Amino acid sequence: MFGYVRPNRDELKVRELRDYEALYCGLCHTLGKRHGFFARMFLNYDFTFLAMLLETAAERPTLEKRRCPARLWCAKKLCAASGGLETAADAGTILAYWKLQDTLRDGSFWERLAAGGLLLLLRPAYRKAAALRPEYAQTVQNCLEELHILEDAQSTSLDRTADAFARILQAAAPPSGDEPRDRALEQLLYHLGRWIYLVDAWDDLDEDRRRGNYNPVAARFSGETEANRAYLRTTLGHSLNLARSAWALLEPGAWGAQVDNVLYLGLPLVEELVFTGRWQAVKKRKQ
Repeated sequence: MFGYVRPNRDELKVRELRDYEALYCGLCHTLGKRHGFFARMFLNYDFTFLAMLLETAAERPTLEKRRCPARLWCAKKLCAASGGLETAADAGTILAYWKLQDTLRDGSFWERLAAGGLLLLLRPAYRKAAALRPEYAQTVQNCLEELHILEDAQSTSLDRTADAFARILQAAAPPSGDEPRDRALEQLLYHLGRWIYLVDAWDDLDEDRRRGNYNPVAARFSGETEANRAYLRTTLGHSLNLARSAWALLEPGAWGAQVDNVLYLGLPLVEELVFTGRWQAVKKRKQ
């Protein structure tokens, strides 16, 4: 997965950070409860953010203590299972499965070997998640097939490739029946998905060039000039501003402070780390 959608933890209040970590642990617990232990291995910051967006209740989350499967000696506080966590767990499992399929298609020999084994282990969880959300599973498959066609054609269009990926995240939130809310949430997720795709493309630029893999930034630009870097950061800023505008139309609920932090502080920080070459080192540390 990607893992770019994180808060700036230094700017969260103590209670806000505690609740955010409890939600992250709650998503882990929900993944295990709905899709089995192995699905927990694909726990992701990006879908923790989705869970926050889907939690519409204004009251603070209910916390409970559970044993942590990664640290059996540790009992951690986590958010009780809810509709938002369950939807995020389903969507995360589906996208993890298709991300492994993508690695099986484009990865190195050892990456393909590992992806093949992981796919076998994740397949039962995927089938259950896809049965619960068949429309989303089909959307992910269709959009990735469209993206593969563009990649095989060596598309030089950042917009077309980013759009194919952005529609995957846009579809992650199921309709609630509240049309204005659904439309704003879809726009937020769409522009966030576009931002993720382009940041990831820049992050992978050197590795993709070394391996000879398709990269939309490399296909669009002939080199890493300052003008090209500025152009990409401008379009990233445009997507981020549109996501923020969509968020302003939504009721913040119990997670408003954390969502604000991610959109206004966390994502710009991650983008800066990626473009200054420090992201991989930060990513390996516990955030």
